[in-house]
Amino acid sequence: MVFVAESAKRKIDEIRQTEHLGDDFFIRVSVTSGGCSGLSYQMDFDNESRPNDQVFEDNGVKVVTDLRSFLYLCNTTLEFSGGLNGKGFVFNNPNAARTCGCGESFAV
Repeated sequence: MVFVAESAKRKIDEIRQTEHLGDDFFIRVSVTSGGCSGLSYQMDFDNESRPNDQVFEDNGVKVVTDLRSFLYLCNTTLEFSGGLNGKGFVFNNPNAARTCGCGESFAV
């Protein structure tokens, strides 16, 4: 399961409204090679399903990931941190053994 914190839900709803994205759009999260720690998160809105997609819904937000990425993202919570020191969307990933200072890449 990929979880969505209330802070992330509010920001996703705000972006969805600003960008005029319909209910057919969902959050696609994936993990790619790269970044300071070896693996990086990617997140975007999408409205096209792919074979082997893993689909979750938490806190009223539909989150989709490919099977390979799900192995890294299992039990991860998507959060949003605003304010003066805010980083934007943050992945609270219990599978990450190490993360970089910016929080955008990790290693297992």
